[in-house]
Amino acid sequence: MQHIYTERDLRNIKLTIAYDGKHLHGWQIQKNALTVQEVFQNALEKIIGNDYDLKGCSRTDSGVHANMYCISVKTHHPIPAQRLKAALNRWLPDNVAVLDGEEVSLDFHARYSCKSKEYIYKIWNDEVRNPFLNGYALHYRYKLDEDMLNKAAAAYVGKHDFSSFCTLDNRETGDMCRTVKKFTVTRDGSMVTMCVEADGFLYNMVRIMVGTLLRIQQGKIPVDGINDIIEKKNRKFAGPTAPACGLYLNKVNY
Repeated sequence: MQHIYTERDLRNIKLTIAYDGKHLHGWQIQKNALTVQEVFQNALEKIIGNDYDLKGCSRTDSGVHANMYCISVKTHHPIPAQRLKAALNRWLPDNVAVLDGEEVSLDFHARYSCKSKEYIYKIWNDEVRNPFLNGYALHYRYKLDEDMLNKAAAAYVGKHDFSSFCTLDNRETGDMCRTVKKFTVTRDGSMVTMCVEADGFLYNMVRIMVGTLLRIQQGKIPVDGINDIIEKKNRKFAGPTAPACGLYLNKVNY
């Protein structure tokens, strides 16, 4: 049930959470699947009832994780933000935790106040799989040249129409331009991490960017081919959508 709020006694609380998405079906509530929003709202209602209006900072897909995810909650309930944090952690399942809570201005919106987001994608690059990373990193057993891929990924940086890097559905209409602030590929032992920051992301954009870099590694797309793919504005020219397991919403900047 949605409430019609007046500003009298209305508060806005920013909550920062982290979650393991392995057994969750993304953020947004769905009819036949358990999502982060559903388990969060179930916990919230045990504490403050249904006196709230909640906004999440982003949609995430099934199997995607978050090291930092922000939620704004408007409510008339008087509970202090830090007490709400503690109470939520009592009721939330083990795969979701509230890291922080703070009072913010009424015009703060978890999604629309965001200036940029940073995602990371983890690849376990070893001949032998790591059983402890099942569901938390893509196992890629073949050679990865992180320096070559880091140079190729520089073509993503800047303001571009990323139509070629989007799975089209009814959530993506209008302007397909996004500004990528950075895209790096680094290695620590067998772990290769791709990190991208942008002012916004299209549906599956990061996973398609990763899949395209893997195609470059395989020699199926030229090392300097990303600019050409961007210019074509056609999904069929980019690489496949990488699995969700390696993707983490890492940081939200306001």
